[in-house]
Amino acid sequence: MTSNHDLGRPAVVSQASRLADVRYDIRGPVLRRARALEAEGHEIIKLNIGNPAPFGLFTPDSVLAEVTAAIGDSQGYSDARGIAPAREAVARYFGRLGVPGVSPDDVYLGNGVSELIVMSLQGLLNPGDEVLVPAPDYPLWTGAVSLCGGRAVHYRCAEEADWNPDVEHAESLVTSRTRAIVIINPNNPTGAVYSRETLLALLDVARRHNLLVLADEIYDQILFDGAVHHPAASLAPDIPILILGGMSKTYRLAGFRSGWLVVCGPKAPVAEYLEGLELLANMRMCPNVPAQHAIPAALDGRLDITPLLLPGGRLRDQRDAAWSQLTAIPGVDCYKPAGALYLFPRLDPEVHKISDDQRMCIDLLEQQHVLLTHGTGFNLPSTDHIRVVFLAPVDVLSDAVGRLGEFLATYRQ
Repeated sequence: MTSNHDLGRPAVVSQASRLADVRYDIRGPVLRRARALEAEGHEIIKLNIGNPAPFGLFTPDSVLAEVTAAIGDSQGYSDARGIAPAREAVARYFGRLGVPGVSPDDVYLGNGVSELIVMSLQGLLNPGDEVLVPAPDYPLWTGAVSLCGGRAVHYRCAEEADWNPDVEHAESLVTSRTRAIVIINPNNPTGAVYSRETLLALLDVARRHNLLVLADEIYDQILFDGAVHHPAASLAPDIPILILGGMSKTYRLAGFRSGWLVVCGPKAPVAEYLEGLELLANMRMCPNVPAQHAIPAALDGRLDITPLLLPGGRLRDQRDAAWSQLTAIPGVDCYKPAGALYLFPRLDPEVHKISDDQRMCIDLLEQQHVLLTHGTGFNLPSTDHIRVVFLAPVDVLSDAVGRLGEFLATYRQ
């Protein structure tokens, strides 16, 4: 018999079972510990998230002026795909990059690339469907695949080959349930910029097995040392490819949550899928309207991040300083990134015997007040890597890497 006391007890509300396998460790336990330490009054050096603004890397005032001027006209819903001037600007941008046949109707704007990743997978996956995802990856891809009822199958990226994908390994993982392949280029977390030959080989795998290509190219303009980025859709105009990009990184507007998804290649094979994508776009009403006005201001204004990337440029100097200091630590080596905003150093297992890299990052945080991200948080199978964001000024990076070196000199698990 139920007592009055039982009737007054709040019911336990459990989380959905589909969240059981979803991880996003970039903002997981290590970050929660950092917040607790900050609440205790400690100052934390945060090198865990690619967020330019806190480090004084801002978009030009000309872009903000266009957004401010359009506020009064941004009070109603836009087209579910986004405002026409922004979609037109994105189409022109990809035309300049050599991607054929992109029209404004092929462009979906979103509240950041994150929303569009989830939307693209929601419209694609049935329970048990598989998606090939690189390892290491940007973990939102793996998490979103799981959230949408699918299974992320990780193909190897080879550190000894400058983190280019192992194409043979990727193809060996294709099954009758494989629906798509994710390509992250330039890569987060490794900073790799894939060779043309590697991309052509990956795209040929998609062609042979009728896979949808999901190309995450948000770092396409952040390139060092003469590296060249090849848009996937420019190399394979005969197969369906979705390119994802946005304003967060090159244009330093992460907080605006303004991104795009561009449908490239033949439409007939994906016609039914595109109907679903349009349905999902309609269900969210529209993306944030004021933020969309930043897109034509930046893309048509031909904003150029190159000065930050050349010798003497801030991002180049920060990358070089952090890389030099990291590789000077005994037992640490690191590929010198050709793109993006990250270093992904390896801790030699013969020198640094780390069995739990998340625990190591928490210990580093507690002892040295430096916040980094552990490699397994990027679905890397081994525990011998960490990710370092090099957006901070050189003196801050030098301080942080010095603390890491001091920590590793005595750390044991």
